[in-house]
Amino acid sequence: MKFLIDECLSPELVKIAHGSGFHQSTCVLWLGMSGAKDHIVGRIAVDQGYILVTHNTVDFLPLYNREDIHVGLVAFNTSAGIMSLELQKALMSLVIEELNGSELWNEVLEISVNQDFNVSISRYDLPRR
Repeated sequence: MKFLIDECLSPELVKIAHGSGFHQSTCVLWLGMSGAKDHIVGRIAVDQGYILVTHNTVDFLPLYNREDIHVGLVAFNTSAGIMSLELQKALMSLVIEELNGSELWNEVLEISVNQDFNVSISRYDLPRR
């Protein structure tokens, strides 16, 4: 399993993935893809077997819904103005804990945080069956 961290999130999340044994993980910035369109980032993630981690759920869900096979999408959804580096790190750690080594084939793991910092997690098939 390997993660691709979208540019809307900190490259620090790659360090968390590496520290958890996911050494092939990287980020959009390190791949020299800063400013790349979402469909290009999604294509790279799908074609190269990355689980994409993003804070841009609205754009990536429709893209992944068109894919027959993908290794997974992790979507962080937060209330406006609360996403900080510390929250990003906590959410990435939660992703790794939640997956517990299981694959996300054709699934989305959505982690939502509201203004009161209440966390909800949902995992579902995409494309929907």
